[in-house]
Amino acid sequence: MMDGASLEPVGVIRSTLRDRAQAPRQGAEGAPDAWLEVRPRFARALSGVSAGDEVLVITWLHRADRGVLEVHPRDDPAAPLAGVFATRSPDRPNPLGLHRVTVREVAGPRLRIGPIEAIDGTPVVDIKPALGPSDR
Repeated sequence: MMDGASLEPVGVIRSTLRDRAQAPRQGAEGAPDAWLEVRPRFARALSGVSAGDEVLVITWLHRADRGVLEVHPRDDPAAPLAGVFATRSPDRPNPLGLHRVTVREVAGPRLRIGPIEAIDGTPVVDIKPALGPSDR
């Protein structure tokens, strides 16, 4: 077990999406671009990130229900219940979001990225380079 595990957000998403009901299920389903604001103490970690890069943004889905273990996939009541580990539901015991996005612009400690379905104020816990199609 991971006694004492903790995460420190490295940044935050600034998006036109204000609540979960507005957000598409996945970025490729009509999500807008957004700004990822990196906290000043982590700004040097952006060295080498450039416009055009594909990155994986790992978020903490702060409005998730951590007690949910089963869902109807895509909120379709006609679909049989499935465990959250078999779905991309934001409601899960440890609500980490994984978003493959393109860096559109680098402006100091801010990245314009997209498309991303994360809502405004979503904490970012890490950013990693995307390595290839297997990251999708």
